[in-house]
Amino acid sequence: MQTILGHIDYLEASIRDFDAHLVAALDSPEEKNALALLQTVPGIDLIGAAMLLVEIGTTMAVFAKPSHLASWTGMCPGNNRSAGKRKRERQRKGNSYVRRLLCEFAQAARRTQSVFQAKHKAVAIRRGFKRAIMACAHKMLRIIWAMLLRNQPYRDATVDYDALSVR
Repeated sequence: MQTILGHIDYLEASIRDFDAHLVAALDSPEEKNALALLQTVPGIDLIGAAMLLVEIGTTMAVFAKPSHLASWTGMCPGNNRSAGKRKRERQRKGNSYVRRLLCEFAQAARRTQSVFQAKHKAVAIRRGFKRAIMACAHKMLRIIWAMLLRNQPYRDATVDYDALSVR
Protein backbone atom coordinates (compact mmCIF):
# COMPACT_ATOMS: atom_id res chain seq x y z
CA MET A 1 0.00 0.00 0.00
CA GLN A 2 2.90 2.36 0.76
CA THR A 3 4.31 1.76 -2.72
CA ILE A 4 1.01 2.70 -4.34
CA LEU A 5 0.62 5.82 -2.18
CA GLY A 6 4.19 6.82 -3.00
CA HIS A 7 3.48 6.45 -6.71
CA ILE A 8 0.31 8.55 -6.37
CA ASP A 9 2.30 11.27 -4.60
CA TYR A 10 4.89 11.16 -7.38
CA LEU A 11 2.20 11.51 -10.07
CA GLU A 12 0.54 14.42 -8.26
CA ALA A 13 3.90 16.19 -7.95
CA SER A 14 4.51 15.63 -11.68
CA ILE A 15 1.11 17.12 -12.51
CA ARG A 16 1.87 20.16 -10.35
CA ASP A 17 5.20 20.60 -12.15
CA PHE A 18 3.55 20.36 -15.58
CA ASP A 19 0.86 22.86 -14.55
CA ALA A 20 3.48 25.31 -13.28
CA HIS A 21 5.46 24.92 -16.52
CA LEU A 22 2.31 25.52 -18.58
CA VAL A 23 1.42 28.74 -16.77
CA ALA A 24 5.04 29.96 -16.80
CA ALA A 25 5.22 29.47 -20.59
CA LEU A 26 2.38 31.97 -21.06
CA ASP A 27 4.57 34.94 -20.17
CA SER A 28 3.80 37.62 -22.77
CA PRO A 29 1.60 40.52 -21.64
CA GLU A 30 -1.07 39.61 -24.19
CA GLU A 31 -1.21 36.02 -22.95
CA LYS A 32 -1.33 37.09 -19.29
CA ASN A 33 -4.18 39.47 -20.06
CA ALA A 34 -6.09 36.76 -21.93
CA LEU A 35 -5.45 34.35 -19.04
CA ALA A 36 -6.94 36.85 -16.58
CA LEU A 37 -9.93 37.50 -18.86
CA LEU A 38 -10.74 33.81 -19.21
CA GLN A 39 -10.73 33.32 -15.45
CA THR A 40 -13.65 35.77 -15.12
CA VAL A 41 -15.96 33.22 -16.80
CA PRO A 42 -17.70 30.91 -14.29
CA GLY A 43 -16.25 27.41 -14.37
CA ILE A 44 -12.82 28.33 -15.76
CA ASP A 45 -9.80 28.15 -13.47
CA LEU A 46 -6.15 29.07 -14.06
CA ILE A 47 -5.01 25.73 -15.48
CA GLY A 48 -8.10 25.34 -17.64
CA ALA A 49 -7.67 28.86 -19.02
CA ALA A 50 -4.01 28.15 -19.80
CA MET A 51 -4.86 24.90 -21.58
CA LEU A 52 -7.56 26.65 -23.62
CA LEU A 53 -5.21 29.49 -24.59
CA VAL A 54 -2.60 27.01 -25.76
CA GLU A 55 -5.16 25.43 -28.08
CA ILE A 56 -7.08 28.44 -29.49
CA GLY A 57 -4.55 31.24 -29.07
CA THR A 58 -5.15 34.82 -27.99
CA THR A 59 -6.00 36.50 -31.30
CA MET A 60 -9.58 35.88 -32.32
CA ALA A 61 -9.12 37.74 -35.60
CA VAL A 62 -8.20 34.35 -37.06
CA PHE A 63 -11.87 33.37 -36.72
CA ALA A 64 -14.15 35.84 -38.52
CA LYS A 65 -17.21 34.88 -36.50
CA PRO A 66 -17.84 32.87 -33.35
CA SER A 67 -19.50 30.24 -35.50
CA HIS A 68 -16.16 29.68 -37.28
CA LEU A 69 -14.47 29.00 -33.94
CA ALA A 70 -17.33 26.70 -32.93
CA SER A 71 -17.02 24.83 -36.22
CA TRP A 72 -13.24 24.49 -35.81
CA THR A 73 -13.71 22.96 -32.37
CA GLY A 74 -16.60 20.74 -33.46
CA MET A 75 -19.04 22.45 -31.08
CA CYS A 76 -21.47 23.77 -33.69
CA PRO A 77 -24.95 22.30 -33.47
CA GLY A 78 -26.03 20.05 -36.28
CA ASN A 79 -29.27 20.12 -38.19
CA ASN A 80 -29.87 16.82 -39.94
CA ARG A 81 -33.51 16.84 -41.04
CA SER A 82 -35.22 15.50 -44.09
CA ALA A 83 -38.96 15.48 -44.79
CA GLY A 84 -39.69 16.68 -41.27
CA LYS A 85 -37.82 13.80 -39.64
CA ARG A 86 -34.85 14.36 -37.39
CA LYS A 87 -32.06 11.97 -38.22
CA ARG A 88 -29.36 10.77 -35.89
CA GLU A 89 -26.63 13.30 -35.23
CA ARG A 90 -23.10 12.15 -34.61
CA GLN A 91 -20.16 13.86 -32.97
CA ARG A 92 -18.59 16.39 -35.29
CA LYS A 93 -14.92 16.41 -36.19
CA GLY A 94 -12.87 19.15 -34.63
CA ASN A 95 -10.39 19.86 -31.88
CA SER A 96 -11.26 17.23 -29.29
CA TYR A 97 -9.04 18.82 -26.61
CA VAL A 98 -10.93 22.11 -26.74
CA ARG A 99 -14.25 20.28 -26.81
CA ARG A 100 -13.28 18.28 -23.71
CA LEU A 101 -12.15 21.42 -21.89
CA LEU A 102 -15.33 23.30 -22.74
CA CYS A 103 -17.49 20.43 -21.53
CA GLU A 104 -15.59 20.42 -18.23
CA PHE A 105 -16.06 24.18 -17.94
CA ALA A 106 -19.77 23.83 -18.68
CA GLN A 107 -20.10 21.12 -16.02
CA ALA A 108 -18.58 23.47 -13.45
CA ALA A 109 -20.50 26.54 -14.66
CA ARG A 110 -23.88 24.84 -14.46
CA ARG A 111 -23.43 24.69 -10.68
CA THR A 112 -22.96 28.46 -10.35
CA GLN A 113 -25.57 31.21 -10.25
CA SER A 114 -25.02 32.32 -13.83
CA VAL A 115 -26.58 32.35 -17.26
CA PHE A 116 -25.04 28.92 -17.87
CA GLN A 117 -27.12 27.37 -15.11
CA ALA A 118 -30.30 28.75 -16.65
CA LYS A 119 -29.23 27.58 -20.12
CA HIS A 120 -28.48 24.10 -18.83
CA LYS A 121 -31.82 23.79 -17.05
CA ALA A 122 -33.77 25.00 -20.09
CA VAL A 123 -32.07 22.63 -22.53
CA ALA A 124 -31.90 19.63 -20.17
CA ILE A 125 -35.68 19.55 -19.87
CA ARG A 126 -36.12 19.26 -23.63
CA ARG A 127 -33.01 17.48 -24.87
CA GLY A 128 -31.32 15.72 -21.93
CA PHE A 129 -28.28 16.24 -19.73
CA LYS A 130 -25.45 15.63 -22.19
CA ARG A 131 -26.89 17.79 -24.94
CA ALA A 132 -27.47 20.52 -22.38
CA ILE A 133 -23.79 20.36 -21.48
CA MET A 134 -22.85 20.68 -25.15
CA ALA A 135 -25.22 23.65 -25.53
CA CYS A 136 -23.66 25.37 -22.51
CA ALA A 137 -20.17 24.65 -23.83
CA HIS A 138 -21.14 26.14 -27.21
CA LYS A 139 -22.52 29.25 -25.51
CA MET A 140 -19.37 29.53 -23.42
CA LEU A 141 -17.17 29.27 -26.53
CA ARG A 142 -19.07 32.08 -28.23
CA ILE A 143 -18.69 34.25 -25.12
CA ILE A 144 -14.96 33.49 -24.94
CA TRP A 145 -14.56 34.50 -28.60
CA ALA A 146 -16.24 37.86 -27.92
CA MET A 147 -14.25 38.45 -24.72
CA LEU A 148 -10.89 37.82 -26.35
CA LEU A 149 -11.80 39.82 -29.45
CA ARG A 150 -13.00 42.87 -27.46
CA ASN A 151 -10.48 42.41 -24.64
CA GLN A 152 -13.22 42.77 -22.00
CA PRO A 153 -13.96 40.62 -18.94
CA TYR A 154 -17.04 38.44 -18.67
CA ARG A 155 -20.25 40.13 -17.57
CA ASP A 156 -23.09 37.81 -16.64
CA ALA A 157 -26.53 38.70 -17.96
CA THR A 158 -28.19 37.61 -14.71
CA VAL A 159 -26.21 40.05 -12.53
CA ASP A 160 -27.09 43.75 -12.22
CA TYR A 161 -23.61 45.29 -12.09
CA ASP A 162 -24.95 48.84 -11.78
CA ALA A 163 -26.76 47.98 -8.56
CA LEU A 164 -23.62 46.32 -7.21
CA SER A 165 -21.39 49.32 -7.95
CA VAL A 166 -23.68 51.89 -6.24
CA ARG A 167 -23.03 52.11 -2.52
